[in-house]
Order: sequence, then C-alpha cells, then structure tokens
Amino acid sequence: MTLELYAHPLSSFCQKVLVALHENQTEFVFRTLQDPEVAAELRSMWPINRFPVLVDDGRMVVETSIIIEHLGLYHPGPVRLIPEDAGAALEVRMMDRFFDNYVSTPQQKIVFDQLHGEAQRDAFGVTQARAMLDTAYRWLDERMAGREWAAGERFSLADCAAAPALLYAQWTHPIDGSLGHLHAYRRRLLARPSYARAVDEARPYRPLSLFTIPEGE
Repeated sequence: MTLELYAHPLSSFCQKVLVALHENQTEFVFRTLQDPEVAAELRSMWPINRFPVLVDDGRMVVETSIIIEHLGLYHPGPVRLIPEDAGAALEVRMMDRFFDNYVSTPQQKIVFDQLHGEAQRDAFGVTQARAMLDTAYRWLDERMAGREWAAGERFSLADCAAAPALLYAQWTHPIDGSLGHLHAYRRRLLARPSYARAVDEARPYRPLSLFTIPEGE
C-alpha cells in the first residue's frame, strides 16, 4: 500500500503534514508540485487545487488536520499525535485550529498580498492580519509559560501545525523580543528532528521566498 503526498516543500501547510509523517518515520512518495505534470495531476484530481493532498491506495484525503488524523487511524506509529483521552484530544484540536486560523492564515494574507500588483493590494487587510498576529503572539506567550508543547507535555498535532506557522510568521511579522516563552517554544519546534528535516528539505526552494530569512534559520 503506497502513500503519496502531493505537496510543495516550502508550503507551511505541507510542512505540517511532513512533520507528522517524519515523526513516525512513515514511508511515502513525495509528489512535488514543482513538477508541472504533478501539478496537472493534482488539478485533475482535486479541482479546488489546494494542497497538500494525500492519496492512500487510491483514496484521496484533503485538509491537513484530517490528513494527520487519517495517518493516525490507518498508519499509526510510535508517536500518537492525537491523545486517546477525549478531553485531551479536544485540547489538541483546539490548538491545531488556533495555529491554522490565527497564525498561518494572517501570515499568508501578508504573503499573498505581496504577490499582487499595487492596484490589487489590500493595505487594510494586511493591517488587520498584522494586528491578529500580534494578538496571537501575546496569547501564545502567556499560554506557553510553564509548558513544553502547545497542548501540554506531549508533542501532538497542535505542534505539527505550530512549527511551520511560527517559522514563517517570524519571517513575515517578527515576534516581539519580549515574548520569551513564545520564542523558547519556537526554538524547541525548530530543534525537533521531524521539523528540522522538513526545514532542510525546503532549503533549496528558499530563493522563492518574498521575505528576508533571519540569519541562522
């Protein structure tokens, strides 16, 4: 049974799934969307044309959180990314949604705005996105005081979402230096072997980035 992941190494949402795959050393085929033929395959298979998309023995699975839940159900490994306890699982899912909706989404708003011509840019929307990031950063800094990972003491789905979200957020709208708990959490994420691998795999594509990459990252 073959797993295929249609993805781009530089994409934050693709990296979220890559972290989950690498955590459990799950074997898969990486179908890179830099290849025009692969990109055309994705468009024919999934007209929404959003990625990543997982294909598991012919079955298509979309949306990052659902992909990771699918992996946990059908391709489990030693690292359980969603707890068995229903209450703990709810906490993990809440934090997963927090990172996707309140860190990744406003961060991408800023990036996508840079891709448009001057006439199409949305200055008000970008201002709102930056304000959302500042609010999210402050909330996260308070939350991470006294805890190692986003939902407690164990690495989870929430941290898979957090790692690329916070990597790129810092590049796009830097986290205030006074938010020490958040910076320490971000460093732990960058040092996690599963995410370090995803970051390294994306390095050849960094010239595509629209923003200055901090030294040492």
